[in-house]
This record gives sequence, C-alpha cells and structure tokens, in this order.
Amino acid sequence: MMGKWVNKVSRSTRNEWLWAWFLIAPTIIGLVVLNIIPIIRTAHMSLFKSGDFGRNHIFIGLDNYVRMFHDPQVWQAVVNTLLYTLLVVPFSIIFAMLIAVFLNRSIKGKSIYRTVYFIPMIAAPAAVTMVWRWLYNSNFGLVNYMLSLVGIPPVNWTTNPQVAIISIAIIGIWSIVGYNMVLLLAGLQEIPRDYYEASDIDGAGKVRQFFTVTLPLVTPTLFFVMVTTIIQSMQVFDVIYMMIDITNPAYESTVSLVYLFYNNSFRYSDKGYGSAIVMLLLAIIMLMTVIQLRVQKKWVNYN
Repeated sequence: MMGKWVNKVSRSTRNEWLWAWFLIAPTIIGLVVLNIIPIIRTAHMSLFKSGDFGRNHIFIGLDNYVRMFHDPQVWQAVVNTLLYTLLVVPFSIIFAMLIAVFLNRSIKGKSIYRTVYFIPMIAAPAAVTMVWRWLYNSNFGLVNYMLSLVGIPPVNWTTNPQVAIISIAIIGIWSIVGYNMVLLLAGLQEIPRDYYEASDIDGAGKVRQFFTVTLPLVTPTLFFVMVTTIIQSMQVFDVIYMMIDITNPAYESTVSLVYLFYNNSFRYSDKGYGSAIVMLLLAIIMLMTVIQLRVQKKWVNYN
C-alpha cells in the first residue's frame, strides 16, 4: 500500500517536471540559439585572422587580444561607451521616475500622456536619428535657432568633439525614458494603498511619502530598469552610426565599442579582431552586472 502511494507521488512529480521543461523549452531553445551559440562562435572567431572572402581563416591564438590591448582606439571606445552609459542611465531613470509618479495620479488624459512618452521607444531608430540630425543642424537646426533667441551663439552639436557625445546621450535619454517610465509605472501600481493611508495619518507630506514609501517599495523594479538600461547603453550603435561618420572630427570622441566592432568586421573585413572587441564588451557588461547583483542586496527592498 505504501509502495503504491510512493510510486504515485513519484509519477506525479515526474509529470510536473516534464510539463515544466516543456513550458520553458521555447525560452531555453531561443536563449541557446540566439545567445549562447553566437557567443561561442564569436569567442572562437576571435582566435583567428580573417581570410579572403570569409574563407581560409588563420589561427593566431590570442594575437587579436594582444593587438586589442595595445590599440589606443579600443580604449578610447571603452571610455566613450562608459561615458555615454554614465550620462544616459541616471538621467533617463530619474526622468522616467518623475514622469511615472506624475502619471500614477488621477489626472485627466493620463492614457494619452503615457502613449506620448512611450512613442520614442517604438519609433524607428533611423527616423528618430534623422529628426535629431535636423534639430542639431548647425546652420538651420531648431536647437540653435532657439538658442539664438536668447543670444547664445550656434553650437556644432555633432562635429564638436567636446559636445558630440552629450548630443548623442540626449537622444539616448529621450529614446528610453518612455520604456523605463512604463516599467516604473507598473511597479508603482503594485504598491498597496495602505502604506500611503498610514503615512497620511502620521502626517507625512508628498515629498516624505516619496522617499519613505514610494522609493523603497519600487526598488525591485528600479533595479531591473537600471540593469537593462546599462546593458542597452553599453551596446549603443545605431544612433552613433547614423549621426557620426568616420570622417567626422568628433568620431574619435564618440565611437563606441559596438561601432568599432562594426567598422573592423564589415568595413575593414577583419572579423577576428572585431570579435575580440565584442568579447571585451561582453566581459565589461558581465563584470558590471555581477557588481550590480552584489550591491543590490544593500539597497533593494524585496519585502
């Protein structure tokens, strides 16, 4: 009797495991095919020198990595990528948080506001960049025209090496604020109203409620937004590619690691060296993610 009961439980558990694997199989297959295999292939290709017409690759071991670590342009691209990330991540999250808090209130037309803020996320990057290129035009751009109204001389937004990275970061912030706002808004709506009612009884104002109730309880969503925004910012390419050409005087101060990978792999047909650059980017992103996972225990509230 006891043996049959044990077998029945075991069979039931086995069925649950089979169903669990069946349900997560599409995600696992997609992860392996779209992420794991390309990473392995890229790491393998980084050990070779690209042959003519994509054939007859020559094994050179770690020579691409040695060349990369002695290439000043690679380290300049690392600095540019980190600077872009440092500009985009905090400002985009702060703006998204403020907008989410504002749209979480009972205001008229909040659905329209949410849609308007999210539009940049679904707009084609090429179309977005073309619009911003017109706005940044040093001769007849709208930005310089607005500055001229207050007596400020025109600025070379895309050709001045000291300004170009800021100009690109502004586009990045504008493009991602809407997506982060939607995520943070979802996190805000998960906060029970009881906490706000209790703080009202204690006499807490709106500002104090934000820092003592809203901010601590939305930290799990905030952490997710921070991780994804950092990863996305570290992979910036399309905006820089369409705004800054290799002949642009600001190219050296704006080229990112992904842009450098593209130039070496497809413009100069050196896929082995380009793969080594991608592996460096992967290592930096993994290191930053591990640090965030360890540090988040000190500030993320899961209660």
